[in-house]
Amino acid sequence: MAEFIDVTDTDSIPKGSGRAFPVDGRMIAIFNDEGVFVAIDDFCPHMGASLADGWLEKGCVACPWHAWRFQLSDGAWLDNPKIKAATFAVRVVGNRIEVNPTPIT
Repeated sequence: MAEFIDVTDTDSIPKGSGRAFPVDGRMIAIFNDEGVFVAIDDFCPHMGASLADGWLEKGCVACPWHAWRFQLSDGAWLDNPKIKAATFAVRVVGNRIEVNPTPIT
């Protein structure tokens, strides 16, 4: 069974935004994509910018530094899907967001 770690409450991440949290020794960005919470490695694989500071659009996050866009579903860079940011399983229990720190992708 996967181990989930309690990270934050659902009210702390408004729709259309993301926040970065330390989870089990790494920074993970959690996004509220129209009421669905998803998690991706907070560091852009290009130059290391915080993806939590990026902007959401149609299931993707754009890096705030160079606008590299990553799919939230699998972490793939839209210009070259071979480059990915790790994604993580998320679940909501009551009003708490929990993340499994083992990458899915």
